[in-house]
Amino acid sequence: MYDEWSAIIARNGKKEEVWPQPAGKSHPAGSRGICRLGGRHRLGGPEQGPISARHSGAHAELNYRPNFLARSLRKKRTYTVGLIIEEIGDAYGSLVISGIEGYLRQHNYFFLTVIHRHDASMLREYSQLLLERGVEGFITVDTSLQEALPLPTVSVAGHRTLKGVTNIVLDQERGARVALEHLLALGHRKIAFMKGQPFSSDSEDRWKWVCKVAQELGLEMDADLIINLEVDDPSPQVGYPYAKQLLARKKPFTALFAYNDISAIGAIRAIQEEALRVPQDVSVVGFDDIQWAAFHTPSLTTVRQPLGKMGQIAAETLIRMIEDHGESSSEIAIEPTLVVRESTGRAPK
Repeated sequence: MYDEWSAIIARNGKKEEVWPQPAGKSHPAGSRGICRLGGRHRLGGPEQGPISARHSGAHAELNYRPNFLARSLRKKRTYTVGLIIEEIGDAYGSLVISGIEGYLRQHNYFFLTVIHRHDASMLREYSQLLLERGVEGFITVDTSLQEALPLPTVSVAGHRTLKGVTNIVLDQERGARVALEHLLALGHRKIAFMKGQPFSSDSEDRWKWVCKVAQELGLEMDADLIINLEVDDPSPQVGYPYAKQLLARKKPFTALFAYNDISAIGAIRAIQEEALRVPQDVSVVGFDDIQWAAFHTPSLTTVRQPLGKMGQIAAETLIRMIEDHGESSSEIAIEPTLVVRESTGRAPK
């Protein structure tokens, strides 16, 4: 990589500019690596007659690129963001990350990613590691921060109010309401529920609103039809064994409201293995609208979070905090929508 200013040397009392030569390449024909100048000339600077034209051709031939490190040192900036996530392969996080990456790339920012797997010690260690790498801010995804980080931070699905942290949150009340109203409108009264894992950042808030909305709608929640997810698994296996447990209780239900899409897909497999049909015998509603939801058989009715848009908003908010040297609002609320597909139907008589 080359310095942004070429070296100026004095030879025989005259100033000469030396172009650096990459390994394996010869100098442009006729240049012999030296261009005699009457004064200083900055690479990539304003046009200065035939000398500048000769430089431009040489730079193109030598594939010259400005030195990023030199620019960073000059501006005291790294244009780098630290991305802290729970799991890199899960369907939820990948859509959020896609939105983050797209916006950062458009604005010439780079990001470094660490995975903590809900381990508090790893979260602390990796946050410090990112600081040492010179990041200018943090974006967290599905991460329950217990304390503020020392740089501007945006937390996707964050729920704790912390100084210097902006939370991107879904309107969980709205999500619970559209799902339960849909099932009630189809005649379902015996509804089973999958409650999220304790370490999932949305779990507590979503369950609170599911219970509150059910009460407001006059829906009785049977304790025997509530199952708690516990394993940390980004595959449908997260829901499959728990649906098996629900079915083994022999307490009939006509609908299941799962914590998320991936657990709903696992539950559908367990239901079908019991010779029950979805949705003719049991309707299933998911949450998130991951990419698999529309292509599963049957396609999944779900509460859609605009995950890519949430990632874009997170990146946009953080860059604004960094560039303006200020804080953003403590919370940005996102509205969910219900997507009705094949996995829900009228309750059996």
